[in-house]
Amino acid sequence: MSSWQIVRIVAGLFILLSLTLGLPDSPWFINTWWLAVTAFVGVNLMQSGFTEWCLLESVLRKFGVKAGN
Repeated sequence: MSSWQIVRIVAGLFILLSLTLGLPDSPWFINTWWLAVTAFVGVNLMQSGFTEWCLLESVLRKFGVKAGN
């Protein structure tokens, strides 16, 4: 699996987790502040789209994960 695939999987998991913990109708609701994680992930995805740089991808490459195509 390449670094860009892992980044997208992690982003998707963070979004789903934060929605599960932040939406009042969820059975696992904790607090609406969890929705800030969703916003943070979205902003970081937009930033990486414009700058073509992602911190998680850089970290994964240093651990030897191959770059995507």
